[in-house]
Amino acid sequence: MVRPKKKRTIAARPPVAYFKPVGIALSSLKEEVLALEEVEAFRLVDGENLSQEEAAKRMDISQSTLTRVLAAARKKIAQAITQGKAMRIKGGDYRMFGRGRGLGRGLGRGAGRGRMGGQFAAGPGGVCVCTNPDCQHEVTHQAGQACYQLKCPKCGSPMIRKG
Repeated sequence: MVRPKKKRTIAARPPVAYFKPVGIALSSLKEEVLALEEVEAFRLVDGENLSQEEAAKRMDISQSTLTRVLAAARKKIAQAITQGKAMRIKGGDYRMFGRGRGLGRGLGRGAGRGRMGGQFAAGPGGVCVCTNPDCQHEVTHQAGQACYQLKCPKCGSPMIRKG
């Protein structure tokens, strides 16, 4: 019997999930799909200049696993850049740091509700209304960016979803 794959720990989802070359129609592009754990390994080692040993500890995986994940990420990024492909960041086998079991495959109890879809997501027409609990200022924005990532234009503190 095959041992179950251990979920990789990631700190956060990247703010952008799609990159494409300028001047090429989206319909004619080929894609490289990077799993979230590949992006996290790339971010830790190449972006934050951590050693592979330290990055592996943060992701709660062995160093040899991190080496394989990092090599796959680097290969996909290199191919996308040199061959003019788009890069999509999605999926993988991960758990969010500090969030218990980790539900990286959407197996949670949210029943499809959330910022990316479902009847309760982002309001009518994909527009979300966020409010600031400190100063009560409201801001609307397009779906796709989490409200907590926005800062209030009046006081600078984080926003939350209204409702």
